Amino acid sequence: MRIMKISVPILMLTRLSIAGVLTGGAISSAHAQFKSPVQEAVPLTFVDPYIGSGGHGHVFVGASVPYGAVQAGPTNIVKGWDWCSGYHYSDSVLIGFPQTHLSGTGIGDLGDVMIMPYTDQPRIYKAPDDSSSGKKIIGRSHPGSTYTHEQEVVRPGYYAVQLLDYAIKAEITATERVALHRYTFPKDKTAKVLIDLQQGIGWDGATDTYIVQKDDYTLVGYRFSKGWAVDQRLWFAIKSDVPIGKLELLKNNEPFAGKSLKAVDTKGVITFANAGTVQLKIGISPVSSDGALNNIQAELPGWNFEKTVEAANTKWIAALSRVKISTDDKDQRKVFYTALYHTMIAPALFNDHNGDYRGTDKKVYRNPGFNNYSVFSLWDIYRSCAPLATLIQPEKINDFCNSMLAIHEQQGKLPVWPLMGNETNCMVGYHAVPLLADAYKKGFRGFSGEKALEAMKATANNGEFGLNYVVSKGYIPAEKEHESVSKGMEYAIDDWCIAQLAKQLGKTSDAALYAKRAQYYKNYFDSNIHFVRPKLENGSFKTPYDPFNSIHENGDFTEGNGWQYTWLVPQDPQGLINLMGGDEPFTTKLDSLFSVKGDMGAQASNDISGLIGMYAHGNEPSHHVTYLYSFAGKPWKTAEKVRQVNNEFYTTKPDGLAGNEDCGAMSSWFIWSSLGMYPVNPANGVYVFGSPLFNRATINVGKGKTFTIQTTNNSKDNIYIQSVTLNGKPYTKSFIRHEDILKGGVLIFVMGSKPNKAFGEAVANRPPLN
Repeated sequence: MRIMKISVPILMLTRLSIAGVLTGGAISSAHAQFKSPVQEAVPLTFVDPYIGSGGHGHVFVGASVPYGAVQAGPTNIVKGWDWCSGYHYSDSVLIGFPQTHLSGTGIGDLGDVMIMPYTDQPRIYKAPDDSSSGKKIIGRSHPGSTYTHEQEVVRPGYYAVQLLDYAIKAEITATERVALHRYTFPKDKTAKVLIDLQQGIGWDGATDTYIVQKDDYTLVGYRFSKGWAVDQRLWFAIKSDVPIGKLELLKNNEPFAGKSLKAVDTKGVITFANAGTVQLKIGISPVSSDGALNNIQAELPGWNFEKTVEAANTKWIAALSRVKISTDDKDQRKVFYTALYHTMIAPALFNDHNGDYRGTDKKVYRNPGFNNYSVFSLWDIYRSCAPLATLIQPEKINDFCNSMLAIHEQQGKLPVWPLMGNETNCMVGYHAVPLLADAYKKGFRGFSGEKALEAMKATANNGEFGLNYVVSKGYIPAEKEHESVSKGMEYAIDDWCIAQLAKQLGKTSDAALYAKRAQYYKNYFDSNIHFVRPKLENGSFKTPYDPFNSIHENGDFTEGNGWQYTWLVPQDPQGLINLMGGDEPFTTKLDSLFSVKGDMGAQASNDISGLIGMYAHGNEPSHHVTYLYSFAGKPWKTAEKVRQVNNEFYTTKPDGLAGNEDCGAMSSWFIWSSLGMYPVNPANGVYVFGSPLFNRATINVGKGKTFTIQTTNNSKDNIYIQSVTLNGKPYTKSFIRHEDILKGGVLIFVMGSKPNKAFGEAVANRPPLN
């Protein structure tokens, strides 16, 4: 994921009045019915949201429900790239509780409708002026408070913290579209709440904000902002359970007379007389303030905080209980269920309770017939997170697909990285295609395959980002397009997916065309050195060329280098084996990936992390690579590498992720791999075996059925598959199909400490293309 570079020195603390210090500074339907068999629920104590909140994980910490529109939680002053979610475990000062956050992204945005409770006068935390870049940046000041993790509670549907500067207990829970805050104030202090419509996270900055008091209990308004999402529009409603004693409005941090204010930097301060405990419902809407109020009425009409927490817990427990594992390793259990939780924060609902939503064309769409979703980190999630959802969240898939097809109708192409009604065009490829193709392959029919194919073709031929050269030359000239190799390799994956859908729909000519384009990855392969490399318009390879150099050195790759991108052929591993000269040369080259050392350049991306040799588990293009050995008949080598990655790069510590979580991408790799398989090709419904971690895992596959993965003789030393049975019968293949899992049954792996090199060696037992 793209890196946001922000340089802000260590915080300085001053005491100033709120009106004088809030200076604006720039910081830079096959599954229509899901029947649940009786199964023990998964306790929320198995989930630790702190995992990934340190290091470069960038995960969201706060309260939400699965795939909800609201992610309400704490935000620190952004001090660098690792604060993209607004929160970092290393911090000890928070400046409020926004209602929206991103989880795991490499760019910061959202942070809408920041709420900060305090007493009497706020304590102000100031990021000092920064001139380290040669350009003076005025440090913004914020009302805030210190806190400690010892007085903080983090669970999927509940967040609580003691604000040490004011002796306030802050608690937050959520429904799909409404956050419920509860603040317990000291009895001898004046209770106040700041509503900050200016402040966002990361790149986000307000462009137009509005707030008005409707009655003694209600405020409504909107916040329009520009950042990664270039035109985000969000409406809100705030309802209090006690009368609003006084509302002071601030424009540019100066008092403003009146009961409403429209400005770029609107803020409001509510004073509650003798409040004790105050509860605030904060509803959000992409359509209108009335929509936000209606969302509150529909989802949270009462004021029972404990019952709201219980309802959120129930939703998370139900979602997490779709997979039940049995293991003696408590840490691995915690890593697993935290990972599963992380895969269900995004995509996020982007409509009102009645179904209305605002499209990328900024028009309001009413009664669309599906739940609209946004925050699709497609470059990241198409590889394993989206296929995981087809297995354990099938009731969401048709809505996801219809959301993407609607975006195509509104903007003329399928989404690249859609964020809150905006196209960010972030990263490379048109990776809505694998999601749509995979869903159709697996039998989902709640969306139109014909419309999906037309949308795919229109997107693949729109001429953007080097696609004109793909059509005319079969490759993208390096001097004509930045990151040409990565774009070309990713486009070939998407084109393979188009060919498969076309084939299913009986579109023979389309299938042939896009199957041909899927082979264009070979145009970047230099058979003399066995690496992909940039190619010039005249047909020659670009020189000089060093496969160790990263994106920042030569601009030919996206967050990676030649060592990593040479293996980005999940749609045709056999073709890559042939280019390498066969099974043995391929295996030797792949072995070297995990051992070679080299200089990636002084400005190598932080995303090139989690290194084993040049294998980079901290970024998604490497995620399928450990499983490629199976295509050369050596699944035992896959077992070795998968276990190494599991052991080294997934822990229970705050920095327990090797790179950005990226909306579930990093975590979904662990989910699949710990179960003993992985979807190398993201759209063919084939899962390649690796090395299962657990004694037993039971997946609720719907319609009253379960699929159990069981191991015999499994241990930290016994990592190699010796033999397999499926429903009591010998199973010699090194893969299993999605359709066989959906039938239910029992898959048993017999494990051992030494490789059984015969298992999966025969060509007939290797993973197929289709």
